Order: sequence, then structure tokens, then C-alpha cells
Amino acid sequence: MSAIRLLVLGAVRQHGRAHGYQVRNDLEFWGAHEWSNAKPGSIYHALKQMAKQGLMLAHDIAPSTVGGPPRTEYELTEAGEEEYFTLLRQALSQHDQKVDELSAGVGFMVDLPRSEVVALLKERVRALEGWQSTVTEHYIPEDTPEPLGHIGEIMNMWINSADAWASWTRGLIERIEGGAYVFAGEGEPFVGVLPEGVENPYATGDPEPGAG
Repeated sequence: MSAIRLLVLGAVRQHGRAHGYQVRNDLEFWGAHEWSNAKPGSIYHALKQMAKQGLMLAHDIAPSTVGGPPRTEYELTEAGEEEYFTLLRQALSQHDQKVDELSAGVGFMVDLPRSEVVALLKERVRALEGWQSTVTEHYIPEDTPEPLGHIGEIMNMWINSADAWASWTRGLIERIEGGAYVFAGEGEPFVGVLPEGVENPYATGDPEPGAG
């Protein structure tokens, strides 16, 4: 899957309808440009591509009274909603997701019911444990602790990484089961977007490309 795809779908969905600069502003406010490929060019490209694919509707709106080209506002189609939730569930449940994909999933996890998020994260832990067990069995036999020489450090790195990810995921499950955060169907969700007109302190300052 693509982290930028999930991030852009989720950011547009938070607004209902949003233009490219709003999406970019939201993702920069999250710091997504630091931990993912959510750079301005990637964001605008994703918006246009998903509109072509039928996942979004593109609406041209009038230019502002101070001049400038018209903006394009985007909103998710029914297919876009389905794609968004498919990617979100994959991001939370699969053990081999890249860090930016998992980060995007955690950022939007409150769009799902609490019980479903817990189930998806538990699925991730089981997958991590299964992977680790398989690797340990085949690459680190008990009678030869260092069968691959220094190359064995590669597997040691991945096994320790799996340990760390499983531990972090269990901690997140515990916090969610303990009542942390507001999930779908529980009331007013946390809105992690800047109000219209509020300056973004984390903006990159790059000029906005095109009219998106």
C-alpha cells in the first residue's frame, strides 16, 4: 500500500471537501512531511491521480476576490471511502507495513470502532510473533548460535525490531482498551486539523504548485 494514498484520502475525508493546500497544511501540521513522502508534489499528484481513478470528485471553485487561479476542491466518492477503510485496516493489522504506513494508520484509527481497532492491532501482534518464531527457528538454531557469522546480525536486528514493534503495539492496545481516545460512534472525535485561516507553525514555506 501507499502511505501518501491513505494520508491524502484521510485528510480529504476529515474536511468533507478540501483543496490541495488544505490537505498539505493538515499533513504538515502532523509532521507527515518528516516521516513520510507527504511532500507538496506528492500530495497534489495523489489528489489528481485518485480523481482520475474515481476515488475522488474534483470540483473547480471560483478564484478568490483578490485574484489568482481557481482552486480545485476534492471529496471522496463511495469507491474512495471503500479504498480509505481498506488501506486503514491494512495499515493497522499487517506486520510488514512500512513505518510511514503504520503511522498513517494510527493517525486515522479513530475513524474505526474501538473494538475493531483492538482486533486489528491484536492481529498485527500475532503476525509479528509468527514471523519472529519462523525466523528464529530457521536462522538461529540452538546448537549453532552464530551460523551465519556477522551476516547473522541482520536477522538479529530484525528479530529485535519485531520485539520492539510487538511491545509498542501491545502498549497501544492496552491504552485503547483502557479508554484512551474517542473512536467512531463514541461522540465528538478529536479533530487534528487547523481551523481555516490559522497559520501553520510547521509549514515548509514552499510555494503552492498549480491551482490544486
